Amino acid sequence: MVSQPEPHAPERVRLDRWLWAARFYKTRSLAAAAIAGGKVHLSGQRVKRSKMVQVGDALRIRKGIYEYAVIVQGLAERRGRPPSFRPDERSSSRGREDPLRRNGDSSTDGRDWSRQARPHRTDGATPPGSS
Repeated sequence: MVSQPEPHAPERVRLDRWLWAARFYKTRSLAAAAIAGGKVHLSGQRVKRSKMVQVGDALRIRKGIYEYAVIVQGLAERRGRPPSFRPDERSSSRGREDPLRRNGDSSTDGRDWSRQARPHRTDGATPPGSS
């Protein structure tokens, strides 16, 4: 039994878009520059950025000292979360916790007490020890 592709999944995608969506390059412009510079080969041949790739195509991608031999197993026109991303209690839209308020510590009251501890001079003289 042959599995049917998802209805919204494309059958073919531009090479520069696929390289970006597969996270080989941070931007489509970088992917296009690598293709134009001969760093990407499709089935052993240099190609243009508009070349359409499909499932089963063999790519050879050179990035610095590394060379990747890749068989296209899936297509995407849009970039999504990396496959290793797993949301948990530490990742939230609230941002980071205040480290001073950790474990219910409310002794700081949210104030900056360091300014009150420093001596302030109003006569314009510099304190001893500072140049």
